[in-house]
Amino acid sequence: MHLLNLGILAHVDAGKTSLTERLLHTAGVIDTIGSVDAGSTTTDTLALERQRGITIKSAVVSFPLDGVTVNLIDTPGHPDFIAEVERVLGVLDGAVLVVSAVEGVQAQTRVLMRTLRRLRIPTLIFVNKIDRRGADGSAVLDQMARRLSVPLVPMGGAARLGTRAARFVPGLRPDALDALADHDDDLLAAYLDGGVSDARLRTALAAQTRRALVHPVYFGSAITGAGVPELTTGIEQLLPTADGDPAGPLSATVFKVERGPAGEKVAYTRIFSGTLHVRDRIPFGDGEDGDPADDRRVEGAAADGQGNGRGGDGPVQGQGGGAAGRAVRRRARGPAADGSAQGPAVDGPISGPAAGDRAEGRAAGVRIWGRVTHGRGGGPAGVRGADGPVEDRAPDGLAAAWGACGPTNGRAVGGRSESSGGGPSAGRGARPRAEGRVTGLSVFEHGTDVRQDSAGAGRIVKVWGLGEVRIGDALGRPGRAYTHHFAPPTLETVVVPGPGTDRRSLHLALTQLAEQDPLIGVRRDELRGETSVSLYGEVQKEVIQATLAEEYGLEVTFRETTTLCIERPVGTGHAVEFNKKDANPFLATVGLRVEPAPPGSGVAFRLEVELGSMPYAFFKAVEDTVRETLGQGLHGWRIPDCTVTMTHSGYSPRQSHAHQGFDKSMSSTGYDFRGLTPLVLTEALRRAGTRVHEPMHRFRLQAPADTLGALLPVLARLGAVPETTGALGAAVVLEGTLPAARVHELEQRLPGLTRGEGELETAFDHYAPVTRGTVPERPRTDHNPLNRKEYLLNVTRRIGD
Repeated sequence: MHLLNLGILAHVDAGKTSLTERLLHTAGVIDTIGSVDAGSTTTDTLALERQRGITIKSAVVSFPLDGVTVNLIDTPGHPDFIAEVERVLGVLDGAVLVVSAVEGVQAQTRVLMRTLRRLRIPTLIFVNKIDRRGADGSAVLDQMARRLSVPLVPMGGAARLGTRAARFVPGLRPDALDALADHDDDLLAAYLDGGVSDARLRTALAAQTRRALVHPVYFGSAITGAGVPELTTGIEQLLPTADGDPAGPLSATVFKVERGPAGEKVAYTRIFSGTLHVRDRIPFGDGEDGDPADDRRVEGAAADGQGNGRGGDGPVQGQGGGAAGRAVRRRARGPAADGSAQGPAVDGPISGPAAGDRAEGRAAGVRIWGRVTHGRGGGPAGVRGADGPVEDRAPDGLAAAWGACGPTNGRAVGGRSESSGGGPSAGRGARPRAEGRVTGLSVFEHGTDVRQDSAGAGRIVKVWGLGEVRIGDALGRPGRAYTHHFAPPTLETVVVPGPGTDRRSLHLALTQLAEQDPLIGVRRDELRGETSVSLYGEVQKEVIQATLAEEYGLEVTFRETTTLCIERPVGTGHAVEFNKKDANPFLATVGLRVEPAPPGSGVAFRLEVELGSMPYAFFKAVEDTVRETLGQGLHGWRIPDCTVTMTHSGYSPRQSHAHQGFDKSMSSTGYDFRGLTPLVLTEALRRAGTRVHEPMHRFRLQAPADTLGALLPVLARLGAVPETTGALGAAVVLEGTLPAARVHELEQRLPGLTRGEGELETAFDHYAPVTRGTVPERPRTDHNPLNRKEYLLNVTRRIGD
């Protein structure tokens, strides 16, 4: 049996959940068609969804066709819940985009189609509600061709529009050949030579639909069932089924996480390759694979033996035996790959080991693996992780590996280290991979989920047992990367506990909600005792409030919603602090240069110093701290795009007396580099200068032409910039940009300005420098490296002169 993972997408109220019900009924999975208004649909399972009549969380349901089992994923249509749609897109084989025959192409319709095209997801279009008064199939088809700008192939037409007797009339139109011939020269040649048979035309249609080159269009009604059998046939015949080798290595992606009745995590997972079994112990996460059989390039270090070198501020020695516990293939740049070599020792990070778990470290370019136990040869092999020294087996003798030494803000969870601070690394930072045992599996069949002992490639499954799993995690071999396809949230609000609401309980509840929707970005301000969340809109705020009340028993209110800005460097800035010089209280030398980078390029960290000039763990500490510190720029806003180059490095090598332990007061640790980096980076940013940018929305406003005179002055006061003006019958259409902070005000004023006839569509477009009013500031939640004395007091309890 072939499998097809199908997404149903639409603008809110286009009828996508009703279409899901009709498809399930047509396939014989349900006997009675549920109603959105009555709160009786199959996929809207949350009480809040039934009360409001909107989809808030994506839901999976399965139904069989003649030769295909379809896993259908119903997604939210409201733009406030676009994050749910984003997570689903990466696991789809195909999609159905629902468009209303009355409202036509709407704001979310355009956003969704652009994303589907960019990801090359094969998509059918279903023009719904042909039975509704005001339905106009031809006008909607023309509107889609004009506003969606995609090649369409109508699979027929609609008759008796606007009545309960409205129906779909199948049949390819003559212009279908034109759309298909644009992508198939052989088809065009056959047409010129004498004609194309209907069979060949449909073969070409199926091939091009599966390659996302064209989009077949069906007309119908989810309420009456018109056009749904033809759409079902199109789903089976035109969309590609899931591929993947069940016998291959396991590769799967988590796209949804929810909590079970007992509070356990349940991970919705698409398996791309291999087979998953109950009781399997599998690696998961978004960090490195961690496979010690990988090629590892060691620069200037001895791969098997002893490497001696000199650090930036003194001599350093690195010593390591052979591969411990597992074979390690290494490539070494240096004089000898399997003997003694003169070169700098390369240290590495340790993945927060706990008793009985696997510990990982590097010593002199050798990565050490093994169970946490006592070493051979009469003594333990010391390995220091994020939570202090642990012991690791070193079959070839003692090997000391120093990772992220010194105090950190991390905690070991299931054998891995995670950031526990509410700092700017909130969101998806790369983290070491963990392992977990699968305790339960269920697959989707005939409208429900069924427990099974195994599931193979192509399946969507619910997985139990992975306590630390997150949305976007890869199970087994890392496969498709989790990426963002839509604009980030542009709003933020502070959650205010109500009477009797415990702040700790509130923070825990919000953290659990963030597991299900990472983009709400819980941000904790310890200084002010406040917790804020990121939002897409006001409806999302209301849903969070209701969820906290109904599921957690926590009453909350919200402060006024504010806009989330960003900062960008204006120029280039450089700063450096040297070890044991001036007022530097840290045993570290760090020099950093900050330069602007193109929007969307992200943060790039580069080195202008030799990688072997000091232990690798110290470079990693600097890079991690740079990325964390960039979460709050000079004005408190995140800096998403810049290039940071490390220009100076140095450290004090390990100092200890014979038969004595490590003396951290004389030797550099990761703590020194994590403590110094924010001061250096902030000074470099201060010299470069930053400018605050606010989110801008692109708007399309349609209103009666005689109201234009009242509209333009208001748009000007709101900071809107109309770019194009056009006529559409007796209406005028304005398109341009508008600050996101003013969208809500325009929505409120529009009915009065246009006699209730105005239509406004907005969507995030870009960030632009703030040019009006005062520059917005965001309260800091870190130790404030802008104030050196305050920072040092908080971090080191020592005040520099």
